[in-house]
This record gives sequence, C-alpha cells and structure tokens, in this order.
Amino acid sequence: MLRRTRLAALALLLLALALAAPAAAQTATSQAGSANAPSAAASTPGVAKAASTATTATDPNALTTPSSMDERPPLHRLTGNQAQRIAERVPKIRDERAKHKRTTVSVYQKGANRWQVSFFAEGKEIGQVSIWDPTGAVLEAWTGPQVAWTMARGYEGAFGRKAAALYVWIPLLVLFVAPFVDWRRPLRMRHLDLLALCSLSVSLAFFNHGNLAGSVPTTYPPLLYLLGRLLWIGYRRGSGGEPLKLLVPVTWLAVATIFLVGFRIGLNVTNSNVIDVGYSGVIGADRLSHGQDLYGDWPRDNEHGDTYGPANYLIYVPFEAVWPWSGSWNDLPAAHGAAVLFDLLCLAGLFLLGRRIRGPTLGVVLAYAWAAFPFTLFSLNTNSNDALVAALLIGAMLAATSAAGRGAFSALAATTKLAPLILAPLLATHGAPPASRIRTIGKFAVAFAVVAAITMIPVWLQGDLRLIWDRTVGFQLDRGAPFSVWGYYGGLDGLQKALQVATAAFAIAAAFIPRRRDVVGLAAIAGAILIALQLGMTYWFYLYIIWVLPFAFVAFFAREPVGRPAPAEPPPPPPADDVAPVLAAS
Repeated sequence: MLRRTRLAALALLLLALALAAPAAAQTATSQAGSANAPSAAASTPGVAKAASTATTATDPNALTTPSSMDERPPLHRLTGNQAQRIAERVPKIRDERAKHKRTTVSVYQKGANRWQVSFFAEGKEIGQVSIWDPTGAVLEAWTGPQVAWTMARGYEGAFGRKAAALYVWIPLLVLFVAPFVDWRRPLRMRHLDLLALCSLSVSLAFFNHGNLAGSVPTTYPPLLYLLGRLLWIGYRRGSGGEPLKLLVPVTWLAVATIFLVGFRIGLNVTNSNVIDVGYSGVIGADRLSHGQDLYGDWPRDNEHGDTYGPANYLIYVPFEAVWPWSGSWNDLPAAHGAAVLFDLLCLAGLFLLGRRIRGPTLGVVLAYAWAAFPFTLFSLNTNSNDALVAALLIGAMLAATSAAGRGAFSALAATTKLAPLILAPLLATHGAPPASRIRTIGKFAVAFAVVAAITMIPVWLQGDLRLIWDRTVGFQLDRGAPFSVWGYYGGLDGLQKALQVATAAFAIAAAFIPRRRDVVGLAAIAGAILIALQLGMTYWFYLYIIWVLPFAFVAFFAREPVGRPAPAEPPPPPPADDVAPVLAAS
C-alpha cells in the first residue's frame, strides 16, 4: 500500500509539472494576434518597446463630453439633456440626491452608443447612471461605494471567469469535503473546520452579485472561527483529536488530484482573466528587463501597479522574457504562465511538507485539499500573485528545521507582499530552546537581511527611497476599500486601531509563548496571526484567503496519522448457553 501511494504521488507531481509548460504556451499562441503584436512605440524607430503605455485598440468605455446638450451627437438618438432627465428619474438616484443640499450633474458619451450621467456633491461622485442610447433604457445605476469601485458591482466573470460559476464551485466544495467526512461521528470538530472554510463561499456569492451589504458581514464569522480554532490547536497541550479517517483509498485522492490539476490548468488557459495584480507583475518585469526605474510613472490603466515589493517583479522576469509584454493589457500570457507555476509550487510544496510530517499519504491529502478547494482555483483564474505568497510561506514551513532557510523564505515573502512580514518573529524563534534562542534568531536575521538586500537591488539602484515608500508602504497604509467592515461601515477607527495594535503585539508575543513545538503548532499559530492581520485590514479581498490555507490545511489534517476507517467488526457469536437449547430443540 505504501509503495502504491508513493508511485501515485510521484505520478501526480510529474504530470502536474509536465502540464505547466504546454498550458502556458497554448495561452500565448491562442492570443498570438494580440499578445505578440508590437506596440505603437515598438514599431516606431528609436523608441523602446518598454516605454509604451498606450493601447492600440479603442477603449469601449472612453468618456467624451458632448459638444451640445441640446443636439444629438452623430449616430445617436438621444441628446445630452434627454439622457440627464432619464437619469434623474431613477429612484435610487433621487433618494441619494435628497441626502445632499446641492448636487451637480455631468453628462458624457460613453463609447459608441451609451451615455453616462454622473452626480456630484461636495466634489465627490455620489451617483452614476449608464443609459443605452438606441432605446433610452437604463443599463446600470449606482450609488454609495459602488460608484467608485467598479469591482464591487458584481459584473459576471470579472474575477476568475467561470471559476466562480456555481456549476464549478459547488462540485469543488463537495470534492473538497467528501473524502474527509466521518459518517459514524458527524459531530467531529474536523467537520466544523471544513464547514468554516467552505462557508467563506457565502460572502463571495454576495460579492459576485454586487451585494456588499451581504458580503461584508458574512466574511467575519468563518474568519473568527478559524482564528479561534487555529489558536486552540497551536496552544493545546498534547496532540489531541483522533486520526484523520479517509472515506476513500489515498490512491483515489492521488488520481483525483491529477485530474483536478489538469482541469485547473485547462480552465486557466481557456477561460480566465488577468486582473491588475498579474498585470502589475508583467509591467514590472518588463521595466526591470529594460533597465528602467521600477517605481513611479506607471501606465494609466494600472497606475498603482508598483505597490508590491521588488521580489514580486523579479520573479515575473523569466515569464516576461518568454512571453514579452506587448505594451497593452491584453491576455498577458506571461501572467498566465506565472500563475500556473505558482499554483503548482503550492501543490508540490504541500505534498513535500505532508510527506515530511507523516509520510506520502498526508502529502497526497494536502495536495488534494489545495487542488479541490475552489478558492485556490479562484486565485489561479484571476492570474494574481497571491499563490506566490502562499508558495513562499509553504517554503518557510519546509525549512522549519533551518533558521537560515526560514529567514530566506520569510524575506522573499515579505519583499513580494508586505503582509508576511508579520510572521518574522514567529519564524525567527521556531524550534529554538531558550538557551540557544539568540543564536537561532541571529541566523534567521542574517539570512533574512542577505536575501532582502539582494531582492532590494532595484530599489537601491533607483535611489529615490521617498518615492518608493509612497508608492508601496504609503499607498497600502492609506488604501481604502468597501470590502471590509472598516471601509464599508466607517466610524470604527478606534476599534480598528485597537485590533491592529493587538495583532502586532500578539505576533511578537507568539514568538515566545510556549506552544505545540512541531510544524503543526507553527502552522496553526502562523495561520492565526495572518487571520488576525486580515481582520484588521481596510483593504481586504478574497484572494488573501489562500495565504492562510497552507497553514490551516496542515493544522487540520496533520495533527494525527491518516488512515482509512477500520472495517466494521462482525457481531460476536451468541454465548454457548444460548445456542445449546436451540440445538436440543431441533
């Protein structure tokens, strides 16, 4: 059985890696007309391709001011005044304007056959209406935070395309939960753990329908449960719990993982989109490869894309070298290739981590959990860099016995996105007895400093540290969003600051508070710290969930050995005294 498990796991990894390159190549060739087309700057003698930030296609959402409000623009049925009157009659717009003493109106032509009517109060846009010119029908009407935040409007497929469709999402939830259900003991805590992870889908469903009033409050109950549960696992004395019982043979999970990996890559190639995060990685890689400053003066369609650490852009350089950026926000095959590799690194890393903790069976379980959980597919299909953060944090767990290794992976993660920096104190002291704690921290610090210094070379070369601070840390600190309770409701600044201070204090104290000393304990407390950090963030989004998943999977699945449920024992034979009278009577 052990040999079959190892062979199945090896086949899983080899097939996954074999699928990565051709999938990314297919992404490139399927968009050859746009991805490989030279930009305007590239086709102009003496102008470097990297200098181009303009697109060659006409923007279908471009806004222009009509020359006259009383006359129909060419090929239009409505005048500007007619469009304004239609917008003013929309009930939600009337209600919003009634809240303000004075409002102003601006009317625009939007693309070829639409109108946009915007309402302002005190210099802020408070309402927006989109009108279809041929019929005068109101296409959209927005008030509140959804005026400024188009990503909060629930446009179908805006994030992940078909990955968020119910006919994909729900089967994946079933596949994620089913192998770990113990029908004999339905009240096991592990079932509640899985339910909490799956219940994050409720908030995402509200968000995908543009319902912030539903999405924001439903985010926090599962996160709070996961926070408490991980703290319980990390600080509870003894291993606790019972062995993880699998409903099916582990070889089935290995085969299912192979098919899931193929499905995920296929969906990424055929039906996914690149959001601004992946676009940022490609632009930054292009700038680095052409010797340009990394920070400042970015394209207008992604002007804040330089908010990440330099390691993020350095890691995209090989992909941009294979599939060069055309200068526009097209299909971006380099972002697809990077996202697929990040996802495969997470899957392979979890297998290796599980194999190290409890053998290849646990490795297959962890890899399967990653492949089946729909939020990881959601991240993959947006082609973001969040799986890169998860992969680097998995690397830190793989290097749990090496202070220098933990320091190196921690530095890479922190110079990719700032959030993992909060785990540095915990990772610095892991496994160090009090007598050698200073030496362990020293090894961690040296490795962290060396790796961080190398990844920061683009920063040192650019030299304008004030600009870089403003574009990265400064921008993140001032970043608002309506996706959290802090940004949606407002007026909770004091409570938010208290939570943030408590999280920072806990992140430092956790390095010294006695806990479960193995990798499971490390994973549980690290996951709890990241959740606490996310609970206090104003700009929170669903892609950040996968930062926590590797820690949660290890804490939930690796606490005890993994095995199949024992077969039911036959009932014992009746006592001899009960059998004898029957025989005598016969």
